[in-house]
Amino acid sequence: MAKRQIYTLEFPVRCSPNILYNFLSTASGLQEWFADNVDERDGIMSFSWSGGAPDKAKIIAREENLCARYSWLHEDPKEYFEFKLTVAEISNQTILVVTAFADKDDVKDEAMVWEHQVKELFHRIGS
Repeated sequence: MAKRQIYTLEFPVRCSPNILYNFLSTASGLQEWFADNVDERDGIMSFSWSGGAPDKAKIIAREENLCARYSWLHEDPKEYFEFKLTVAEISNQTILVVTAFADKDDVKDEAMVWEHQVKELFHRIGS
């Protein structure tokens, strides 16, 4: 089995961190772009796509207007996916940083999935 590794993707976005944060940290916001249905109960997010069985992720951390980190319940608890918001010093542009884990051979494919999902997010926020 290939070793899983951490990877990071950066997406410049024309949106303030306080608006973008709600799309990354709430069930209603994530349902707008990430999954067809999202529910939150007792610190667990349930994500479902195309009417399938939900995938569940524990909310590991949330920091207002800065980051939201989740850990899939079916994966190694040390692994996570995270949305972090930074602001570039020179341009003052908001940067969405997505961090996740994947098998070494799958990083490229998973990065393409994230790019597609983030494109949908940007469409939803009008960026």
